[in-house]
Amino acid sequence: MSPFRYYLLILAISLLGLGLTFSMAVRETSFTTMSDKSPFLSDPFLQFPTPTSVRVVWFTEFRGLRHEVTAGNQTYIANTTRLSRTREDKNSQTPNRENSDRPQHREVWRHEAEVSGLTPGKHVPYFVSSQREDSEISNSAEFSLAATPKPGTPLKILLTSDHQLMPMTAANLQKAFETVGAIDAVFHAGDLVNVPDRASEWFDDGDGNAFFPCLQGYASYDLEKDGVTTRYRGAPIIQNAPLFPTIGNHEVMGRYSQVRTLDEQFNDAIARSAVKDWYDRDPKAANITGDPGLREAWMKTYSFNTDTFEELFSIPEKYPGGKTYYAASFGDVRLVVLFATNIWRKPQTDETVKGRYQERTDDLDNPMAWGYGQHIFEPIDRGSPQYEWLERELTSPEFQSAKYKIVMLHHPPHTLGGNIVPPYTNPVPKIDRDDDGNLLAVRYEYPKADDYLVRDVIPLLESAGVQLVYFGHSHLWNRFVSDRGTHYLESSNVGNTYGAFWKTERRKVLRENDPNYRAQGDPNGLEPVFPSIAPLRDESGSPLPYVASNDITAFSVFETETGTVASYYFDTRNPNSEVVKFDEFQLHSEK
Repeated sequence: MSPFRYYLLILAISLLGLGLTFSMAVRETSFTTMSDKSPFLSDPFLQFPTPTSVRVVWFTEFRGLRHEVTAGNQTYIANTTRLSRTREDKNSQTPNRENSDRPQHREVWRHEAEVSGLTPGKHVPYFVSSQREDSEISNSAEFSLAATPKPGTPLKILLTSDHQLMPMTAANLQKAFETVGAIDAVFHAGDLVNVPDRASEWFDDGDGNAFFPCLQGYASYDLEKDGVTTRYRGAPIIQNAPLFPTIGNHEVMGRYSQVRTLDEQFNDAIARSAVKDWYDRDPKAANITGDPGLREAWMKTYSFNTDTFEELFSIPEKYPGGKTYYAASFGDVRLVVLFATNIWRKPQTDETVKGRYQERTDDLDNPMAWGYGQHIFEPIDRGSPQYEWLERELTSPEFQSAKYKIVMLHHPPHTLGGNIVPPYTNPVPKIDRDDDGNLLAVRYEYPKADDYLVRDVIPLLESAGVQLVYFGHSHLWNRFVSDRGTHYLESSNVGNTYGAFWKTERRKVLRENDPNYRAQGDPNGLEPVFPSIAPLRDESGSPLPYVASNDITAFSVFETETGTVASYYFDTRNPNSEVVKFDEFQLHSEK
């Protein structure tokens, strides 16, 4: 079978997974709590509050007959949709399921109701109810919801990222909750799970630390350190506080397949420009000429998609990028969330590696097997739809009037971590041929002068008065301050770390002493700020400007009453130790 026909078959199969929508109602009954026998895949969680409403979302494995939210004395009918791409495969950690060698669709049904008529500052108790096809009704426990807070309301906002079922995630969230108490919102800078289409990573991974359990307090993860095992539960946060998510590279799924594992599909994202070139060269091969909807589905099947992320979360589709970037007001904060991430490729330059710097030698005669380097998923350079939307947002009344202006994205504009290399720009191919025109090598370079974040986005943000740029991706903690007073914070050491490259450690780069590829420090010219209270120290006793550890986890909290961003660490090797506040700085406002 030709590659085109193979992928067309996959397309036809994937289109069968489109969800349907319907509405339902259910009567009030008694409460139950989340347990191993619960019919719910998740507790309810809160999404996208407005001055008079908030959305409540939960999941089940059954379509059901009726679903609703009871808030105060009112009931609200839920809208139900079926997730179209959630699957399990042989690598899924699902002890109560039989997993096939081939990926199999897993039924996940999403229920959402918008609770309206709310008054800012007034919290209302709520619970959700779901009725199965056999008419059995189940209720969640009772939680609390509210509209978006008025400006001036003191808030505690958790800054977190890169959960990815990592070993310290449950401990990190549990200690954050124990340390600061009630959390009013979660700003998540991306990489929520590892493989976005694997349902168990969101709901019930066998290791006990799936995404929703960790943020809802029913994780069950045994962390072993120095011969001592401690079980961590995460924390019940997003049942009572809205979650604002960001797309990271782990929210992007690669080319669809019925045969390959979900891990292989995830790692097989292809540049959409390459797929467009294939289509333009021979549109008849796709057999979808003249139908824009099928053409878009075909492009997704061949390249990449964020469908599961978009189907999971309640982000309005009014933006040019659909549900992939957005802005929201929350109390004194105007939050701007960007879609800024690229495919992660291996940095090795071995000819057997489909890496960020070259194609595998064995793939040279098959362009459909190429990786096309570390390509960017959504354009953000000057003139792109996302950039032009960002320009409009930064001049909007909502942004201009906000006391605190925060931008959140996944890719780091400044970091000591490894994932900032190469520069954030699309790869420039370099083709090597012999005298007869035969292909010898396909290499990729990334000119630093074309870094879209540094060249285009950061000047725009700093000119607009953004006080904090928050990001993740490198699994560490470090921060920076620009000459214009903009703070840059990476607080993503919740599980494992990829290291910090400062003074002695060196990144893997294409060429040493090439200004495009810096092996140490922040490639974009800022010096790290040392923690202001209790920095960790190296073996010689000298303070370190970062936390990069597989034993010590860090989290950060923004308190709007004082404009303070405080960072804490917890040493998991000593589960009875205190959480340590090691850094603190303030966001200054002209208001």
